[in-house]
Amino acid sequence: MTETYGSEFIQKFESFAPKQLAEAGDPVGLAVGTLNKPIKKMMVTLDIRPEVVQEAIEKEIDFIFAHHPPIFRPIKNLATDNAQINMYADLLKHDITVYAAHTNLDVATNGMNTWLADALALKETEIMHVTKQFSYKKIAVFVPRENEAEVRKALTDAGAGQIGPNYKDCTYTFEGVGRFTPINQANPKIGELDQPERVAEARIEVVFPEQLTQTIEKALFEAHPYEEPPYDLYTIENFVDEYGLGRVGNLAEPISVHDFAQKVKDLFGVSGLRYVTPDKDKLIQRVAVCGGDAGKYYPDALKKNADVFITGDVYYHTAHDMLADGLSVIDPGHHIESICKPRLVDLFTEWKTEAEWDFDIIQSDLNTDPYSFI
Repeated sequence: MTETYGSEFIQKFESFAPKQLAEAGDPVGLAVGTLNKPIKKMMVTLDIRPEVVQEAIEKEIDFIFAHHPPIFRPIKNLATDNAQINMYADLLKHDITVYAAHTNLDVATNGMNTWLADALALKETEIMHVTKQFSYKKIAVFVPRENEAEVRKALTDAGAGQIGPNYKDCTYTFEGVGRFTPINQANPKIGELDQPERVAEARIEVVFPEQLTQTIEKALFEAHPYEEPPYDLYTIENFVDEYGLGRVGNLAEPISVHDFAQKVKDLFGVSGLRYVTPDKDKLIQRVAVCGGDAGKYYPDALKKNADVFITGDVYYHTAHDMLADGLSVIDPGHHIESICKPRLVDLFTEWKTEAEWDFDIIQSDLNTDPYSFI
């Protein structure tokens, strides 16, 4: 097991859900503290609230990973008589780092909205509302055969080699002979100054999203044994990766709006929900779901031929518009996004095992849903 700095963990996370995926103005990333210290005990939470911070203090947490950023608007003062401001003071006093992944986690290929769709057992899913499109690049690097495995691993660990949601570590290798002559001020790992050299080399090819270019190049330079690593970069023109809010898919069998609303209530363990429908007995099968407050995206659900749209915080006048357009809508609240807590713990534990990281990972035990029903 190895000591792991926050910066190393976040580099891994941001290859999964890059900050570039976040909506404009969304304050994702490091919110409090520093990433330049080892993680000893991490807690995953949906919200950062004063009671969650107290839980972290009691459990000796030094790194909180949250979905909702703790600071959405600029702070006007640091008066700790205010409970919210005092929460920030407690975090700093106890040296607790806070990192938040919000809309970048929502739209990530296997992120929040995928988890919600999976919970609903939706099949043949697709993105509801595309927000980002990224091209791909391919890197081809020449490396001594004895260093081939470590360079390939460095590239894939940095986020290269992911093709679609179901395949990772995709690379191609073929072998040949590299020739070079070190001159002038060269300090070669292999060979002597002014002497022609031959090296049995492998050419590794791997694709990656263009936004990871700097990360991939950094990983290459750190892992490659040569003083001047030889590599080529290509733009891939026949593939574009799309990311977006919400998922749309199909249920295995038709079900009435009313019965499906009851099923949603049970699936997400909420004590109450609202639904809007022109006909509660209508059979539905095609479902759109988007975590958080996504009522304004209901036209996208209609464009995808959804029979019903599941989201939180539906506004009164928006609900009227939904009814006028003939769409059934189920509002189980914003807090269903707490599905991220066990899913993130499972994901981070998998990464921890693969990388032999040495820190504990737990999820917050608190329910931060502010609403009660009578």
